[in-house]
Amino acid sequence: MTSARFYDYASLSAEEKAALLRRSETDISKFIEKVAPILEAVRTEGDAALARFGRELDRANVSEANLKVTPAEFDAAFKQVDGDVIEAITFGIDNIRRFHEEQKPEAMWLKEIRPGAYAGDRFTPIQSVALYVPRGKGSFPSVTMMTSVPAVVAGVPDLAIVTPPAPDGGVDAATLVAARLAGVETVYKVGGAQAVAAVTYGTETVKPALKIVGPGSPWVVAAKRLLSGVIDTGLPAGPSEVMILADDSVHGGLAALDLLIEAEHGPDSSAYLVTHSRRVAEEALAALPEHWARMTEQRVAFSKAVLTGSTGGVVLTSSIEESYAFVNAYAPEHLEILSEEPFIHLGHITEASEILMGTHTPVSIANFSLGPNAVLPTSRWARTYGPLSVTDFVKRSSIGYVTAPAYAEFARHSHKLALYEGFSSHANAVSPVREAYLKKKGG
Repeated sequence: MTSARFYDYASLSAEEKAALLRRSETDISKFIEKVAPILEAVRTEGDAALARFGRELDRANVSEANLKVTPAEFDAAFKQVDGDVIEAITFGIDNIRRFHEEQKPEAMWLKEIRPGAYAGDRFTPIQSVALYVPRGKGSFPSVTMMTSVPAVVAGVPDLAIVTPPAPDGGVDAATLVAARLAGVETVYKVGGAQAVAAVTYGTETVKPALKIVGPGSPWVVAAKRLLSGVIDTGLPAGPSEVMILADDSVHGGLAALDLLIEAEHGPDSSAYLVTHSRRVAEEALAALPEHWARMTEQRVAFSKAVLTGSTGGVVLTSSIEESYAFVNAYAPEHLEILSEEPFIHLGHITEASEILMGTHTPVSIANFSLGPNAVLPTSRWARTYGPLSVTDFVKRSSIGYVTAPAYAEFARHSHKLALYEGFSSHANAVSPVREAYLKKKGG
């Protein structure tokens, strides 16, 4: 019996090919129904609802009095986390900050469009943003790093992290270390749909925010959809996805090794190896059991559920061109190009949020320390969204300035178009009526 699903792509029907593109969150209607009353309870009951859901849904020892992490809890976290882990977090934050500082747009630019007429952009930080850090299937200080650093670089004045509490009512210590090192000191012990509601409506403890970013479970995705008309929910980031594009220059065992990186996140993840080499496909399938033997029991269960289920497996194509087509149709969150010459393939890939090149750039390095953001659009949203970036934490204002000498030409053309479109007030504002007021000036 095979250790993962195997697909001969050329032999699949159109319906079967379409089925490979589906993710676990494609249909979240059942979550929408369950999430709606949670959102309403938080809106009407505030902290009481948050504490109740923390106890009932997260099985955590939380109360209305301890929903916010205290300075003492931050301090204690640094004593609980091993020094080498703190060093790794510091290394990652430094690289993430360097990358995102290069990404930051200049505060304002103006271009002289015509003599005496200027137009440009000004960028200012969003005033308040909530950063969602999941915990359900593990602890993710890396998500704290990836969401906090670009927000701090952008200059957001009011930042807060929302993350599910542990059974003891605390927050993962490494997450608190990452938050403080990144520059965020406000953390709420609230997760799931109730966290999205809390930062949307505000409660006695949780301050409302203008935007929420960060990946989450289908419960979080459903809450974001329902509240998208009230709060900016950012890029669509759901359960993890990875696609490994391998040519015949690599060993299939390496492809299998990297295929498991995102598959171990949970049974709702998606993970495919696509290759036109039967040797690579067979080597990958053969190597999976030995890789699983080196993993923990929980992560083996998660990744087996993915690779033997409907959102993962090994796809054998008839040509590298067919592999490209499948990758672009899938539009993955994470894409690894496993090849001794990865750049020969890069130009053929148009739909992927993150593209990791070569045999020394596994998703692990990108997730933790390379620098580019690892909070990425899922469910084919890579076709229209990019990775989380500094620009997700700023807003853009257009700037215009027309001087007196330049005014006449702009007024003449604007007047013609205003009349054509039937807007009399538009036309009056650039007519002799304006010129008469300009001569009178003030007083």
